[in-house]
Amino acid sequence: MNRTRTPTSRPAKPRLLRRTWLATSMILWLAYCSQAQSGPPRHEFRGGWIATVDNIDWPSRKGLPVDSQKAEFVRLLDLYRSLGMNAVVMQVRPSADAFYPSRYEPWSEWLTGTQGRPPSPYYDPLAFMVEESHKRGIEFHAWLNPYRAVFNTKTSSVAPTNVSRVHPEWFLDYGGKRYFAPGHPEAQAFVTKVVSDIVERYDVDAIHFDDYFYPYRVTGKEFPDTSTYRRFHRGLPIDAWRRSNVDSIILSLNRAIKSVRPGCRFGISPFGVWRNRDRDERGSDTRAGQTNYDDLYADILLWLREGWIDYVAPQLYWEFGHPNAPYEVLLDWWSKNCHGKPCYIGLGYYKAGGKGIWSDRTLLPRQLSAIRSTHNIEGAIYFSGKTFLKNPLGWNASLRNSYYRLPSLVPAAAGASPSHTPVPILTNVRVQEANRVAFTANAPKGFDGRIRKVAVYANENPSAGFEGARLVAVSPYSQSVPFTIDCPDDAGSVRFHVTYVDADNRESRADGDGAATIRFEKSAQGRWEIR
Repeated sequence: MNRTRTPTSRPAKPRLLRRTWLATSMILWLAYCSQAQSGPPRHEFRGGWIATVDNIDWPSRKGLPVDSQKAEFVRLLDLYRSLGMNAVVMQVRPSADAFYPSRYEPWSEWLTGTQGRPPSPYYDPLAFMVEESHKRGIEFHAWLNPYRAVFNTKTSSVAPTNVSRVHPEWFLDYGGKRYFAPGHPEAQAFVTKVVSDIVERYDVDAIHFDDYFYPYRVTGKEFPDTSTYRRFHRGLPIDAWRRSNVDSIILSLNRAIKSVRPGCRFGISPFGVWRNRDRDERGSDTRAGQTNYDDLYADILLWLREGWIDYVAPQLYWEFGHPNAPYEVLLDWWSKNCHGKPCYIGLGYYKAGGKGIWSDRTLLPRQLSAIRSTHNIEGAIYFSGKTFLKNPLGWNASLRNSYYRLPSLVPAAAGASPSHTPVPILTNVRVQEANRVAFTANAPKGFDGRIRKVAVYANENPSAGFEGARLVAVSPYSQSVPFTIDCPDDAGSVRFHVTYVDADNRESRADGDGAATIRFEKSAQGRWEIR
């Protein structure tokens, strides 16, 4: 995330929510109000960024005891799940360092206090975080910064094994930070190895890069890559050469990720303005001081058009009617320029409760409503985790009780092949007291595929079939998952459809034919019965 738009002070320790989640049991209230009839969508990305750089979100301070590190992360996950969210975007490599044991880079100073020092008692934070996320049915996107190597050249802890010390010829200092030289082929190859290593060793659902490619311009200072340009320019003008360098690493990373695990996605969260219209008729009607194409040398549209990335999450951290970058203008622009790839909107939750429009309680709900009413936009990601803990303006309640009251599944990758996952087997079907019904979803005997979730849909009009059903419950997968659900008092019958969701977000169905179904009907005496 762009640190010029990100709070940097350490927050006071919030009172953390405490809640225990059972992976094999759910009790859900199905409220069939008029608003729910029209939404939410079955498939919608609901993610939250968790930043580790400078201890923005996690852990709350350097050198926090291991048990406290784990507890803080679990509490964030439980909060996200209680709000109806289905993904975390976790920063695991903020500055040529690692929140996991790496062959290439030292342990992060923001984990242990000194770069290169492992946690004690020893554990693998990335393995822990992936496991805890998946246990809750939450996707894990591993967020890396591609080029930043030293966060602060004066104050950062830099281990002797840091690659910037081992290969200083690959690096450039600019604006008080140290960066990989984007035009150096060996630097590109090193970053690609780091990413491949993560995908090979960890069951992450995606690799995620933020908006830092070439750094944001520092007034009065030019990025010092003249000598690198002279050596590797390949006959290109310097601006085209810089863009080609970023294009090269994106293509290289795409190939590396897909060669290891084709189902692992590759997403980019760019600065919200690709290019202003006064520079390019394809650009947005904005007046941004810096843009992806002209200043960060990131040609996002090329990567989308060529299929080098699997999703895009532009950071639209502005309000409706902003004088230089109106939210509504950019939302519409990105919906028309995502080239068939999923587009999730980055929302500036961290601004909530601020001055002016950001003190308006209706702003986030209106932004979410605009997302849902805009074609080609499939969800949102919020920056950042600590804001949810503070709950400014009570916006958490809007998510929990309204917009995210019913669950959604993460959209499958564009062009994903049909799932070959078997249909779950329903057993222990019964009617409990009042309007409560229960059943258990079981995996076929001998099945050991990569199932992540079990999804339950409900339809008050059984003759309408699966397409008219609403997603009402999602549980993490296990061989046997019991569900207990309340049927609506004013309904005469309800048909439930149960599907499996695999690691690529594909369901065990084809137009509903692959779903296990069961019907409950209310008798003349008002009791629910199995039909």
